[in-house]
Amino acid sequence: MGNTVLIVEDERAIVEILKFNLMREGYETMEALDGETGLELAKTKDPDLVLLDVMLPKMNGFDVCTALRAAGSAVPVIMLTAREEESDKVFGLEAGADDYITKPFSMRELLARVKANIRRRSLDAGTRGAGEHLLQLGSLFVDLQAVTVRKNGTMVDVTQKEFDLLTCLLTNPGKVFSREELMTKVWNYDYFGDMRTVDVTVRRLREKIEDDPGEPRYIRTKRGAGYFCEIDN
Repeated sequence: MGNTVLIVEDERAIVEILKFNLMREGYETMEALDGETGLELAKTKDPDLVLLDVMLPKMNGFDVCTALRAAGSAVPVIMLTAREEESDKVFGLEAGADDYITKPFSMRELLARVKANIRRRSLDAGTRGAGEHLLQLGSLFVDLQAVTVRKNGTMVDVTQKEFDLLTCLLTNPGKVFSREELMTKVWNYDYFGDMRTVDVTVRRLREKIEDDPGEPRYIRTKRGAGYFCEIDN
């Protein structure tokens, strides 16, 4: 059985185009034409990825994504938006989406992003639980097997991409990663992707794990170069 992609989109023509192309690539699909149905399917059917439109009947995509994360789901979510405003893209990431793609989009680009997100999730599942599965940096404890983050003993609620970004930096302490390198390692995008996605994810993660996000202790910035995890804490 192939990986399953849940399409949450209210325009039937777009649903059919997405369904056709995904099935041609070997994916199975589920479809929902409104936000409430999409949320229910995502929570009960455990798809491998969700393609989530922003403008939906009954419940918009931002609220669907927020509710999905609040329910504890780590399924990769790619938001589909017809709007170009920077705030909409950032708001999608703030809601817990792993990525966004703006309509009209290239089917080649969309399929590449679907493949990258599903592949990343599969790689994570295959490596966790083997060997050492606990990482520590100061008061932060990351459990690769349980996919959890704790700070001072308290659970920190992070998304899949936030978790992947943190573990990437933690397993390479002191190494500075450029945004392009993080796009490749965390998002698995060799040539697609908006670098602002990295910056927003770093900012969200800092807000969750740093005592003072404005003066980060764990995830540091090397001006003009990229991000790294501080060693001496």
